[in-house]
Amino acid sequence: MIRQLDLILLIFIVICAIAAINIKDLMSAVIILGAYGFFMCLLWTEMGAVDVAFTEASVGAGIGTVLFIAAINKTSRRSKD
Repeated sequence: MIRQLDLILLIFIVICAIAAINIKDLMSAVIILGAYGFFMCLLWTEMGAVDVAFTEASVGAGIGTVLFIAAINKTSRRSKD
């Protein structure tokens, strides 16, 4: 059962990473990176590294995502295309 969970989490992590790289909309990329951080948190927890998982959840999926969203909302586009 554990190997199947590891494989499912790994597939979700790879999908999120590829989607975040290929997507053109910045806000969608930030949301996908937040999901990537969440899946990494689950993977660390499943591996038994609870302290690393807590750090990933708070910094990677939490504060990082909020700061990226705030930065995107503060910027404006140069052209109106």
